[in-house]
Amino acid sequence: MLFPTREPRLPSPEEALKGRPEPEFPLQERHTVLGTPLGGPYPAGLEVADFALGCFWGAERKFWQAEGVWTTLVGYQGGHTPHPAYEEVCSGLTGHTEVVRVVFDPAKVSYEALLKLFWESHNPTQGFRQGNDRGTQYRSAIYTHSPAQQSAAESSRDAYQPVLNGSGYGPITTEILPAGPFWYAEPYHQQYLARNINGYCGTGGTGVSCPIGVAKTDNGS
Repeated sequence: MLFPTREPRLPSPEEALKGRPEPEFPLQERHTVLGTPLGGPYPAGLEVADFALGCFWGAERKFWQAEGVWTTLVGYQGGHTPHPAYEEVCSGLTGHTEVVRVVFDPAKVSYEALLKLFWESHNPTQGFRQGNDRGTQYRSAIYTHSPAQQSAAESSRDAYQPVLNGSGYGPITTEILPAGPFWYAEPYHQQYLARNINGYCGTGGTGVSCPIGVAKTDNGS
């Protein structure tokens, strides 16, 4: 006999796990692939972007391979629990989703180009899942670090939605919010697919091109 599966639900702040005042593990010093420091403060002129698009193992690789990206790291964001452990996030009781933090040089890659990569690297219409991965920690999200990022993210969503509709997809469920605290994930999650060549990667897009990511010149052309 088959029993219905309960739909994932975000916990309220009162329901969320309490977490801890300090992390239980250190952040590794340098990026396994790029060789750059993972932790800030970052060099002047660089910017930070935070994206959630399913399992962060494959998602991080998408971004560290992009031109103009200085470093990447994975962590948890969007919920209530400070310094959560992976198992706590997977329980659904922290409210966090799995996030890739992207530190990039805007002189080499635009935020809009990173948004294009984000949209095309997953299915943003699936709610609390991504492919076969199911749970609140797999929801799609963009956490912004400035009003300009917020505006660009919302504009990119609005541009992508009719294109997705034309290909038979439903409403975009991506949450777009100002960035709250980012809690870095355990060392074994950082650049996981660089150390585990045949490791699991659940990242996959819709195959629908997002019509953004080309920088405009000063004259608007």
